[in-house]
Amino acid sequence: MRIVVLGGGSWGTALANLLAVKGFSVSLWLRDPRTAEAVNSLRQNPRYLPGMSLHSGLRACLDAEEAFARASFCVLALPCQQARAVLRGFSALFSPGLPVICASKGIELSTRKLMSRVVAEELPRTRYAILSGPSFAAEVIRGHPGAVVLGCAEKKLAEKLRSAFAGPAFRVYSSSDVIGVEMGGALKNVIAIAAGVSDGLGFGHNARAALITRGLAEISRLGESMGARRSTFMGLSGLGDLVLTCTGDLSRNRQVGLGLAAGKNTEEIAAEMRMVAEGVSTAGAAVALGEERGVDLPVARSVQALLEGGVSAAEAVKLLMNRDLKEEYPG
Repeated sequence: MRIVVLGGGSWGTALANLLAVKGFSVSLWLRDPRTAEAVNSLRQNPRYLPGMSLHSGLRACLDAEEAFARASFCVLALPCQQARAVLRGFSALFSPGLPVICASKGIELSTRKLMSRVVAEELPRTRYAILSGPSFAAEVIRGHPGAVVLGCAEKKLAEKLRSAFAGPAFRVYSSSDVIGVEMGGALKNVIAIAAGVSDGLGFGHNARAALITRGLAEISRLGESMGARRSTFMGLSGLGDLVLTCTGDLSRNRQVGLGLAAGKNTEEIAAEMRMVAEGVSTAGAAVALGEERGVDLPVARSVQALLEGGVSAAEAVKLLMNRDLKEEYPG
């Protein structure tokens, strides 16, 4: 089986390596010639995963036509805000019925659309699945145990893809709730920024636990308004990914929050980071979606205001804590 992976960041590289370890022929499409050379000659991605060895069955490729040749499925691991343009440019390379497994977590800021909608608009002849859940790329490459969920509306395709990704240390569940899996993966990044701010201000474990819990309530409210199932947000792509991203030091979005708490602006933080933190764009998209649907998102609103420089970190916390008191879950 031949597989093409679009995007050579940390997560795209980790998934490409995972599939290569399983014996598949994997082409990792990259834009950077130096990174491609390092992957092919040194078996490393020094920019995103320095010091980590990659499997010999993984081949980096700069030529998209070559990468797509005889591909059985495509893994989309590009930053959410860049995905549409790349898919549009490569649309002729996607054969009818080719499965696209999205590994990007976010909401397109300009349209407020989920990746399933973006892919459907740009590649109407393909079949779609989304891979999400608590999974740091470095730990996947090291072979540490973990579990994710594959959202796919087609049961037989879900079973086939589930088996393709699953390994001794990588357990893969499936779910027919595609929107729920996507929403959990996208919105947890926004809450993780808030958790980083809280930790950076030294507020401790109580505050972090409260943010995770109330953040999950926000994710569930907005997700349900879009047709997702509440139970999905109790699973790996909801609670699981939320806990990991809010507490793990490898979390890019948590690092953004720590930077904001230290008084840095988004431009300064972005300059220091090698990778994209999707929560920075997703915050604004989530708030806009909430306003459209009449869904209250106080944590996301506070994060957006902080990212835009409208309030300081301390002021954002004050706004959250001084809202009107109410029932946790009205009966």
